Amino acid sequence: MKPTAIRPSYPTLIKEIVVKAKSQGFSLIELLIVVAIILIIAAIAIPNFLRSRVAANQASAVGSLRTMNTAEFTYSSTYDAGFSATLGYLGPPAAGAAADSTQAGIIDDVLSGKAAGGSATMTSSKSGYQFTYSPGAAIGGKIESYTFNADPLNRGTTGTNSYFVDQTGVLRQNSTTAATMADSPL
Repeated sequence: MKPTAIRPSYPTLIKEIVVKAKSQGFSLIELLIVVAIILIIAAIAIPNFLRSRVAANQASAVGSLRTMNTAEFTYSSTYDAGFSATLGYLGPPAAGAAADSTQAGIIDDVLSGKAAGGSATMTSSKSGYQFTYSPGAAIGGKIESYTFNADPLNRGTTGTNSYFVDQTGVLRQNSTTAATMADSPL
């Protein structure tokens, strides 16, 4: 006996065609809805990300100022010459050279500005902030005062606050312009 093929009925064939047609992919409306949802989530998340980056830059600036302030006191007590004449004096010595009062090796070459300007530098940049060192006048061959300022490279984008510290060790901030001794302490 010869086997006979079983033919599906006409309604069954129609159902198979409809199911295959529906399972071919997403419709344009479905894709547009997914894209709209992704854009809404991005619109919420991106400003928060930018604010967190500004906050991180500001925290880094405060930490860097504290490090530079401590480095000045370490320099003063190590070399008994008062505070450093330049920011670069706090930086590391050349490879193989011993540390001395013009290359103390107390802070790294990025923070000391030696990477960009050598030992005579008075400025450095790190994490969206520009640091400026201003030594006071030498009295009896020793510098007895100094100031550090930290200002955002692009106010509002890399940071919103400016910071100030001097030999008293009190950190001060200003949200609109460069911070000075007259601004409120942190």
